[in-house]
Amino acid sequence: MTWRWRAIHLFFIIFALGISLRLGYWQIIKADDLSSQAVFQRELSLEIPSPRGEILASDNFPLATNQDGYLLFINPRQFSPNRQQLTQLQGLLSASDSAKLLLGKSYSQLSWYLITRHLPTSVKEAIGKLNLTGLGFEPDPSRFYPEASTSAHLLGFVGLDESGRSKGYFGLEGFYNRQLTGKPGKLVQEKDALDRPILIGDQSYLSPQPGSILVTSIDRVMQFIAYQKLSQGLTRYGAKSGTVTIMEPATGRILAMVALPDYDPAQYQFFAPSLYINPIISAAYEPGSTFKILVMAAALDARVVSPDTTCNICSGPVTISDYTIKTWNEKYYPQSSMTEVIQHSDNIGMTYVSRKLGQAKTLEYLNRFGLGQSTGIDLQEETSPPLRPGSQWVDIDLATASFGQGIAVTPLQMVRATATLANRGRMPTPKIVDRIITSSAIKDIPPAEAIPVISSLAAAQITKMMINAVDKGEAKWAKPEGYVIAGKTGTAQIPVSGHYDLEKTIASFVGFAPAVDPKFVMLVTLTEPQTSPWGSETAAPLWFDIARDIFRLIK
Repeated sequence: MTWRWRAIHLFFIIFALGISLRLGYWQIIKADDLSSQAVFQRELSLEIPSPRGEILASDNFPLATNQDGYLLFINPRQFSPNRQQLTQLQGLLSASDSAKLLLGKSYSQLSWYLITRHLPTSVKEAIGKLNLTGLGFEPDPSRFYPEASTSAHLLGFVGLDESGRSKGYFGLEGFYNRQLTGKPGKLVQEKDALDRPILIGDQSYLSPQPGSILVTSIDRVMQFIAYQKLSQGLTRYGAKSGTVTIMEPATGRILAMVALPDYDPAQYQFFAPSLYINPIISAAYEPGSTFKILVMAAALDARVVSPDTTCNICSGPVTISDYTIKTWNEKYYPQSSMTEVIQHSDNIGMTYVSRKLGQAKTLEYLNRFGLGQSTGIDLQEETSPPLRPGSQWVDIDLATASFGQGIAVTPLQMVRATATLANRGRMPTPKIVDRIITSSAIKDIPPAEAIPVISSLAAAQITKMMINAVDKGEAKWAKPEGYVIAGKTGTAQIPVSGHYDLEKTIASFVGFAPAVDPKFVMLVTLTEPQTSPWGSETAAPLWFDIARDIFRLIK
């Protein structure tokens, strides 16, 4: 019997040891987890939304702000309105919210069911007068855009992420979403087994921290002028779409940015998603003859030509491989100077320049001007069309690139490159936000240091050539009197399925003014204008029309 007693004794020792180890595991190793679970079971936690930061124009007027709104929910266990009350409540809600209300009533096992968000204050007050039990509200401010659609592509919009929280998409709302969001607050209160708050229980409150305020470089008046004039221009010229981009060349600060067609950021869900994309920073296009000023500036900087150099191949068309290059109007100017090549927008003259510059130098300067690279602007969704590697270039590519065909840029890249000419050969970095204001500090965001691209002499030479092109070129009839403007027209055929559509063009004009001490550089593009395919007859007059109003602002 002795061995049996020993076996039983050993069993109880092992059993006791097992219990001790198990208790030690729960009390020591899992103590924190169990404590957290206990807290979770007895605490009711409510997240308090934080106000989203405002986005302000340069005059501190809000471009994006918040307006009061409310989240409407019901407790299905307590919500039992009579037929009249239910009818009155449904009359204050949309059809979809009314259907959700009826569905929520059937979930008797729930204590909280969301009906709708961003309820206006007037509707909330009307619902409150019904004195219904089991129905409640929580603050839920909605985004409000005082300027409506005028800055849609610039601002972006606020939607919901996968977890149902507000999140910024596109534009400034997307790029600065973390700063604008802030930190939500929290209310923690003890609850009973039926999820009801214990009035005398412990509770804690953490205040929400509002999002940062963004102060931008956008000139609100200039933005409105650009929007209004572009809208009128699309109608006047029958264009499919268009853009206006205005930059301060010395700093890279964006003064205005408009693209049409647009959308209402407060009602973005009712518009095609393709409209959300900002074509100024994301859409590639062939710049046409506006590109000639960059190639000519490169050749001047490399000293392979001077403004007075004469073109010895400009008496007629030029054949390269199986291709024949002609001028846009099939007029030819033998022995033209480089100044006259820009004035006449001569494709043959630019072919001469490209031969002088050569492939290696051309690609070097295109990279210097930032082509094939993102500009670094503080907007979400910027893209950059790549530059083909040098091994893929042949003679015809070098020739066509010299007059802006067979090469793609974004409008912002073209503006930045032109700003380099206006800024004495130094390339600025585009930016929109000047200051970020938090609850505790103001952070200024200074312009990035400009990057040397060409010499100040070459910049002065190409500027003089652009002034001559405005004064004596095809669009001279539209130029405002009394101002010195440097600019260049452009007309590019649109590539479709591997070939150019002869009936469709992108008309453009890029320039800066006053030419001696530039205050702004501006690019206007019009896609498929119907009244005329030429930039000199569509985009240039629109550019000058906008410039007239800008001159009144900068006096």
